[in-house]
Amino acid sequence: MTTAINRLITPSADIDIRRNTPHMRLGLATGAIGLVTAVAVAIIGIAVASAIGNGNEGDAATLAAVGFGLNTTALAMLKLGIGAVLVGILIRLWIRVDSIKVALGAMKPQSKSVWIEPGLVDTEFGTCTVAADQPAVLPIHRMARTVWAPMLAMGATAVFAGLITSFIWAGQIETGSTTAAAWTQGLQFLGEGMILAGISFLLGSILGGLRDGGAEVQAALGVPVLTLRMPSMAKAFIATMVVGVMLSVGQFVGYVATTTFTDPATVRLWFSVLGPIRELGLGILLVGIALALGTIGHVLGFQFWRIRGIVATGK
Repeated sequence: MTTAINRLITPSADIDIRRNTPHMRLGLATGAIGLVTAVAVAIIGIAVASAIGNGNEGDAATLAAVGFGLNTTALAMLKLGIGAVLVGILIRLWIRVDSIKVALGAMKPQSKSVWIEPGLVDTEFGTCTVAADQPAVLPIHRMARTVWAPMLAMGATAVFAGLITSFIWAGQIETGSTTAAAWTQGLQFLGEGMILAGISFLLGSILGGLRDGGAEVQAALGVPVLTLRMPSMAKAFIATMVVGVMLSVGQFVGYVATTTFTDPATVRLWFSVLGPIRELGLGILLVGIALALGTIGHVLGFQFWRIRGIVATGK
């Protein structure tokens, strides 16, 4: 499975670097579908308000159930579009690595071989390890490259399963049953959390690609391989991702538990607690994504600094 996933982010030998990868078009198309669905949800919302205004509470509740499923699905489609674009960025990253190896080899001044003493060195971007060869792949990066695709796939499956149960929920309004409502909310927000986790792992793969690609360029040029140690921001990213995923799984377990309750008041109590928990889980995952993007910017700054040093000094 890992080999198959790696093929998704490996540029083909005949790729045209002047053109966008298909992932860009796929991402934009998926996002467009999500946007159209969101517009449909807005129209449903107007219909719900109209039904309430006319005193048709039952119709309003039915439309609201369908709108809930479609709204969460629209958000998932937009996130999947982001994921597709990120896959294209990963492919571009490895094209960049090959290009920089060729360009720097021609630009850097020819200098005599120097003894490379392994150790640590402080830079304006943080502490770096110094070595003659590429460092080993970090376990977190290896895991990110393995699980981003399954996370996105399982998340999309859960969201669309929840969309189906939302129609069942709409049909159960008159009976007063909350079973389908619980499954819809639990499944869809578990799926949203898994999609955000998949995006997080994609960003982790980009960070791993920057780390490994930068080391590959330096090793190919025969210069000391400086590798930035994991910044505090990256560690915070990992922590928030773990907490967000745990909350997303926890809210799903909670919603499933409510399907065994017979007291409507108890069900309403649990729903009122689980709602904020599911939103908190997604919010924490989004904070982690922001931290990952900040880390990518920091690492890119370090690599630009390193490239200038190689060109100026040849080492």
